[in-house]
Amino acid sequence: EIYEDFFGLLRSWYEKARSRPRWKKLRLALIHSTDVYIRLNINQSPFNVGLPIELSEFTSLQVQEFAKQHKLEPDMNLVAALMNMIGGHPYLLDLAFYHLKNYPETQLEKFLADAPTEAGIYASHLRENLLHLHSHPQLAGAFKKVVNSTEAVQLEPIEAYQLQSMGLVKLSGNEVQPRCNLYRQYFCQHLFPSH
Repeated sequence: EIYEDFFGLLRSWYEKARSRPRWKKLRLALIHSTDVYIRLNINQSPFNVGLPIELSEFTSLQVQEFAKQHKLEPDMNLVAALMNMIGGHPYLLDLAFYHLKNYPETQLEKFLADAPTEAGIYASHLRENLLHLHSHPQLAGAFKKVVNSTEAVQLEPIEAYQLQSMGLVKLSGNEVQPRCNLYRQYFCQHLFPSH
């Protein structure tokens, strides 16, 4: 597959930049998602070198600034309601602000009521995660346990890592909880009882 050659190329550039004067000016910034788990040769993987940086969720002040960047008035009720539903998740906030800017007639209450449904703007994102979970029944079962609990839940370390890598949970010590209410509401309804 092509990824083996490509990842090997990135890794070789990284190694050359460490030891050869001409290559020392090379800086690689690699952004990736780990929702697909590929077994990689540890010596060719570009993911186990360098400095990993994990982006944190936005604070409410950052959400207000983000709303301004979308040319929206950062109303405190809007910010609080969105933070309650989707937290500071940058991608979900971007979708919300894009929708609210382009459809100004949208009522916030209807927007929030539709959010965890097939009629909401997040339907495609939610279905994509649901399909991934259904293709990994053990992971689906672990996540069902998380969304059905009102407390943080302890999972097997690999399950917690995979769910965190998908962006579905937040880690707190050795325990996890849904990343946002949107995920809790949607997946409580859509993960089959058999999982």
